[in-house]
Amino acid sequence: MFKKVSEADISRAIVGEFTRWFTDYIESDVIIIGGGPSGLLAGRELAADGFKVLIVESNNYIGGGFWIGGYLMNPLTFRAPSQEILEELKIPYKEVKDGLFVADGPNACSKLISAACDAGVRILNMTKFDDVVLRNNRVEGAVINWTPVSALPRAITCVDPISLESKLVIDATGHDAWVCKSLEKRKLLTMETFGPMDINTSEDAVVEKTGMVYPGLLVCGMAVSTVYGVPRMGPTFGSMLYSGKKVALEAKKILRKEFPGSKIPENLKCAVN
Repeated sequence: MFKKVSEADISRAIVGEFTRWFTDYIESDVIIIGGGPSGLLAGRELAADGFKVLIVESNNYIGGGFWIGGYLMNPLTFRAPSQEILEELKIPYKEVKDGLFVADGPNACSKLISAACDAGVRILNMTKFDDVVLRNNRVEGAVINWTPVSALPRAITCVDPISLESKLVIDATGHDAWVCKSLEKRKLLTMETFGPMDINTSEDAVVEKTGMVYPGLLVCGMAVSTVYGVPRMGPTFGSMLYSGKKVALEAKKILRKEFPGSKIPENLKCAVN
């Protein structure tokens, strides 16, 4: 029934393919740290315009909290006008109250992941953010390591990370805001902490404050709440999607102004699509 191949053929295919594309993405236009809904949508918007985008995700799965809603239940909630993005992504939804919509988590998340991949985003999962590449008072990349390294006993955790370079980095790491915290500990960025839940205040504020926080570093999604002290929004996801769209728009403006010609080469673009 199945074509006969050897175990060596399978290993060679895995190692060879990973090495090929990973080598290409040691330098990117944009590195997005965090593969939740805001990071995925930002990546999709950028890659669809031809920019070279790498998403770094610490888990083995992509999507963050977009797989489930509140209290470990699958329905995701969205407030108008979020249904416009759901329609754009072909995510089924229904209206349960005027201006309040629900969608199935696994369906919505899988469609968003697929949309990002189809646009040309590359995803490096099981990889944790370790630090920024900081030169000339500008963030120019990310220092990374395999996620399992952090679980090793202290006596054998001296596994050096490696660095990836990029024109821009986007912090989409949720309330942890890991990238921004790496600047805060060096007193290069002053941060607040997210406030108590207030959906109506939070969602608008998250989108409004999405953008550049330090040269070369932009922030989106729930990380915005932590950086600016915005109330948390709980299990509703419209602002995550709109924040992803906005940060992509801001990144495009910077790339086109400061790095004209930042596009995926045609031979590489064909390879990733």
